[in-house]
Amino acid sequence: MAKEKAWSANRRRNIINSYTTFIKFNDLKWEKPKCKVERKIPFIPMEQEIDTLIAGSNKKLATFLQLLKETGMRSGEAKRLLWIDIDFERRLIILNCPEKGSNPRIFPISQKLIDMLNALPRNSHQVFNNKSLNSLKSTFMETRKRLAHKLQNPRLLRISFHTIRHWKATMEYHKTKDILHVKSLLGHKKLENTEIYISLEKALFGDPYNQEFHVKVAATPQEIQPLL
Repeated sequence: MAKEKAWSANRRRNIINSYTTFIKFNDLKWEKPKCKVERKIPFIPMEQEIDTLIAGSNKKLATFLQLLKETGMRSGEAKRLLWIDIDFERRLIILNCPEKGSNPRIFPISQKLIDMLNALPRNSHQVFNNKSLNSLKSTFMETRKRLAHKLQNPRLLRISFHTIRHWKATMEYHKTKDILHVKSLLGHKKLENTEIYISLEKALFGDPYNQEFHVKVAATPQEIQPLL
C-alpha cells in the first residue's frame, strides 16, 4: 500500500484508511503507513462552458450534469438519487445517503431541472439506475472530447464531474459571501475543507474591498445630475 505507484495519493489514503477500519473491526494491529496528500487548486470553468457540455449531451447525461450544477452533489451521490427523494411539487431534492460521512442535505432546484427529470423514464426506483457511474463517466468523456474538438476549446477537457462541484461552491460563496452556507451546501463537517473556496472566489472575482475609487462632492442639483 505504501509503495504502490499506480495509485494517486488520494486513492492510497482512502485504501489505507479503509484497511485501518478493517483492522480495528477484527481487533488486529498494524503500523499504518504515512500518506501525505498535497492539496491542489481546482480548475474552475465558466458557467457557459458547463452549459455547453449539458447542451451537447444526451438526455440522461444532460440531466445528470444539470443536477450536479444546481446542487453541487458528488457524482456518486447523484448516481444513487431515488425518485422518492425528489419533491416535484416544491422543487426540492433530499439527500439522505451522502458520501464520505458528509451531512445530509436538501436542495432547491429549478423548473428546468424538474422538466429534465420528468422527461426521463421511470423504470427503476433510482433515477439513473440503468447507467453505472463508470458508464456515465465514459459517455461524458466522449462528449467532452467531441465538443472540445468541435468548438476548439481545450478548456472543456479539464472539466470533470467533481469540477462542477468546485464551480458550484465557488459561485455560491461569490453570491452569498457566507462560507457556512457553502459548508452546509457541500455537506462538509469541517470548515477547513470549505475555506479553499474563499481563496478561489477572490482570485476569480477580485477583492471588493481592494478597489480604487474616485470621490467627488456635489453641492447643487446641477452638479448631482452629471454624477448620477
